[in-house]
Amino acid sequence: MPAMKPPITEPLLSQWEWQARAACRGMDSSVFFSPPGESGADRRRRERRARSVCRVCPVRADCAAFAVHTREAFGVWGGLTESDRGVVRPR
Repeated sequence: MPAMKPPITEPLLSQWEWQARAACRGMDSSVFFSPPGESGADRRRRERRARSVCRVCPVRADCAAFAVHTREAFGVWGGLTESDRGVVRPR
């Protein structure tokens, strides 16, 4: 019987383990994601609050890189807003 080839994928945990150390862990996601109908002033206020959490986060760079790499369309990730990431939202 031929030997089995090892899987070519790596465990998902290694791709996500940084999230366990995130400053936002356990926080309400509404700090980082826009609710329906959010106004410009409310949005800026929410984004400032989210960025203040990200500013002191030990995994900020990992989080921002993840959002850019995966083309995350919504939310504040690693201190970067949708606009900062240059995201085109899906229709």
